[in-house]
Amino acid sequence: MSRALIIVDVQNDFCEGGSLAVEGGTAVATGVGEHLREHGQDYATVVATADWHVDPGAHWSPEPDYRTSWPVHCAAGTSGAEFSPELAPALAHVQAVFRKGEHEAAYSGFEGVVEAHGRRTGLAEWLREREVREVDVVGIATDHCVRATALDAVREGFGTAVLLDLVAGVDPATTRTALAELRAAGVALR
Repeated sequence: MSRALIIVDVQNDFCEGGSLAVEGGTAVATGVGEHLREHGQDYATVVATADWHVDPGAHWSPEPDYRTSWPVHCAAGTSGAEFSPELAPALAHVQAVFRKGEHEAAYSGFEGVVEAHGRRTGLAEWLREREVREVDVVGIATDHCVRATALDAVREGFGTAVLLDLVAGVDPATTRTALAELRAAGVALR
């Protein structure tokens, strides 16, 4: 098998009740666990990404524009940055968590790193080390971090699919635009 599942930013602050809640976020968390229960054997590896902001500069704003600036969210070490409790069944499958955005805006999971054995490894390198050639992308939000992660997966040479039943977008209009952009870039929408 050479396919990986990338679970993007299914964190408390992006689920209902969080500081930057996306409608349907909790359902995505539950759905990812169900997907892995039924299809976990289809993946060589499962990884997760997480916003992990320390001081991301203008990415956080008291007057956000909801395009390039946002309310405070996923502050490192807070409950908002933790994975949704509904994601717990899926986390049993996760082999690595790639944290991103400590001191900057970071939308793509490919901007994240995992630290192990004194080494920081990016997502693309980590997947290549495991001979992954294709990825399925799920998570939050379709029109931001899922979009950026899927586009970077294609740029990195991975066959890429977004599983539409397992994503949630911030805004219907920007979600439609993001899906069109993904399709045009060669991402399979399933």
